[in-house]
Amino acid sequence: MYDMDTRKRALSLVAQGRSLNSVSKETGVSRAAIRDWRTRIDPLPLLRREAPPCPRCRPAPGLPADTAAYAYLLGLYLGDGCISQHPRGGFYLRITCTDTWPGLITKCREAIKTVRPEDSVSVLQRQGCVSVSSYSRHWPCLFPQHGPGKKHERTIALTPWQLTIVDGQPWDFIRGLIHSDGCRVTNWTTRIVAGASKRYEYPRYFFTNTSVDILRLFTDTLDKVNVEWKSAHYGRKTHNISVAKRASVALMDRHVGPKF
Repeated sequence: MYDMDTRKRALSLVAQGRSLNSVSKETGVSRAAIRDWRTRIDPLPLLRREAPPCPRCRPAPGLPADTAAYAYLLGLYLGDGCISQHPRGGFYLRITCTDTWPGLITKCREAIKTVRPEDSVSVLQRQGCVSVSSYSRHWPCLFPQHGPGKKHERTIALTPWQLTIVDGQPWDFIRGLIHSDGCRVTNWTTRIVAGASKRYEYPRYFFTNTSVDILRLFTDTLDKVNVEWKSAHYGRKTHNISVAKRASVALMDRHVGPKF
């Protein structure tokens, strides 16, 4: 941005019959700028980018426009997501996705873009995984579970407005949790039938997390959609939720499905 004195001086040299090239060399101003000043000497006003709207920052806070996309993204965030503050203000939401499931990476990007269409989404490749991230000043508004320390070391509880969304979109929330910290596997066993060993295979879903609160959110939502589950210790710090009953697996297949 050039001040008015520089603009007037450049135009006065042009008015003396000097070429744009010579005036440009003397003043250090580009020929294109001098040419534009001949039709408009006043600087154009700066166009300020309006802050993206946030449904939680309004005088009357509301819900995200697409509650299904939000419920799915909430599940991803509770499983493999984090929010970090930028040194100059604002926040980054990052969801870590393994390279094994490219479809999951696409779904994650779509969910973020649906929840915050005003903000860009980037994918940073790391060893064996990618970090899907987006910058916004409003991520803590949309995910008030953000706080210092690891999620399993602090209380994780949904706010009333989040519970309203999960109650309305339980399967999207479950899908987000499964796509982050869950899986669909095929187990097998053998039985003796007519004196011969016969192999039987059966699918089941697992969800593993170290946060007791997140596990409870998962199982409470399973209860709402009539999915039977059982808990099993997976290690000293982690716990495993298993869905193995045939009818419950069929429900999960219909509404969640395996990662892809």
